[in-house]
Amino acid sequence: MRAELPDCRGCELWEDAEQVVPGEGPVRARMMLVGETPGDYEDKAGHVFVGPAGRVLDKALAEAGIERSKVYLTNAVKHFRFEREGKRRIHKTPAASHILACSPWLRRELEIVKPDLVVVMGAVAARSLLGASFRVTQHRGERVELADGRPAVPTVHPSSVVRSQEFRRDFEAFVNDFRAALRLLG
Repeated sequence: MRAELPDCRGCELWEDAEQVVPGEGPVRARMMLVGETPGDYEDKAGHVFVGPAGRVLDKALAEAGIERSKVYLTNAVKHFRFEREGKRRIHKTPAASHILACSPWLRRELEIVKPDLVVVMGAVAARSLLGASFRVTQHRGERVELADGRPAVPTVHPSSVVRSQEFRRDFEAFVNDFRAALRLLG
């Protein structure tokens, strides 16, 4: 899969992105974290969750007692979608067509890793895995099921915590969602 992913031309996002950003982590991880899409830092580095949202995620995982090295991290969309503002590249939410184009890659990751639990981070990941009508804010921290029956826990994307006006409160809620996931995992 890692060899095939760089050749993906399922949508137009590959044209402007620096590179595809594949998932990372143990192939048989018990927990998989699915985010939305690579950001600017991830696009440049070619690795998932290495920017500001990644630092918040790392801190939240540590506070919840989860080792990042033990989980598989990926995104629902594998190329960075952005618009230019001068020299800056500003994140733009992937369209439904981008989510659909990347869904075979995400399904394949789920088949390969076979996680016991999936943490669904943010609306794009929820749309990809739980359907367009699913609302993360209504079910965050709860046990839900993916279409294949696999248990999942929805939460916000760490970038929303980064941007929060109430950082401490929202960070603690984010950590609590990971604690709930860890309890479900057993």
